[in-house]
Amino acid sequence: MSTPIIAVFPGTFDPITLGHQDLIRRSARMFGTVIVAVAAAHHKKTMFTLDERLATVREVFASLGNVQVESFSGLVRDFAVSHGAQVMVRGVRSVTDFDYEAQLAGMNRALAADVETVFLTPDARYQYISSTLVREIAMLKGDVAQFVAPEVHARLMARLQN
Repeated sequence: MSTPIIAVFPGTFDPITLGHQDLIRRSARMFGTVIVAVAAAHHKKTMFTLDERLATVREVFASLGNVQVESFSGLVRDFAVSHGAQVMVRGVRSVTDFDYEAQLAGMNRALAADVETVFLTPDARYQYISSTLVREIAMLKGDVAQFVAPEVHARLMARLQN
C-alpha cells in the first residue's frame, strides 16, 4: 500500500480567484493532501493582510477535508520539505506563465530534488483570470463577481469601501 501524496500549492492569493480554486480542487482529487501555502509576500504590497488571505482561503476550502491552509515565508522549497511534500503544484495559464514556471521548477529541482513540480492549466473559463487584474478592475469600480467566489467578492467590496 502506498502512502498518500502530499502536494503543496503555493501562492499569494491576493485575492484567491476562481482559477486558483479550480486548480486546488482538481489537485485535491489527485493527491492525498493539498497544502495551500499562502505566501507572506515580503516582495510585494498586498491588498489583504496575510491573516485575511489565510482566512479567505480557509473559508473557500472549508468543505474539502484534504485541503489544509498554512502560511509561509522564505523559500517554498523549505516549506514543502518541512511538510513532507512530494509534489509542488503550479498553475500555468499561458506560454508566458510556462516560461517563468519552468525556470522555477528547474531551480526547485536543483534545491529539492525529491519534490516534483506538476503543472496544471485552469479550465478554459478561468484561463485569463489573475489576482492582479481582479484587484485592478475592482479598484477601478469594475464588476469582478464573475472572477471570484461570493465570499471573496464580499471581502473585496468591503475592503474597497474602507
